[in-house]
Amino acid sequence: MMNQVDELKRAKNRMTGDIKAVIADGEDLLKAAVEVSGEGFAVAREKFGEQLASARARLAGASQTAVDKTRETAAATDRYVHGNPWTAIGIAGAAGLLIGILAARR
Repeated sequence: MMNQVDELKRAKNRMTGDIKAVIADGEDLLKAAVEVSGEGFAVAREKFGEQLASARARLAGASQTAVDKTRETAAATDRYVHGNPWTAIGIAGAAGLLIGILAARR
């Protein structure tokens, strides 16, 4: 379970870095549009397009990884609950009791 959480955190960090790179490239594109001739603008636009395509691909990969890990976790939980129904009922009851006590305090 912790491996899955760590993997999701790494994917999130990669995605954040990609988004920051796209934003920085977008700022460069805007600067190029104001300051440079048509040739400089075309180069900046091409670089921005490549970064955007890369970010999209990584976002798709990260979201697919998250979906796959969520499905695996759900399947493992389902197997555990079917194998240990009374333990699952006890845990759910204790969690409900704890949430009820905490909600009543507010």
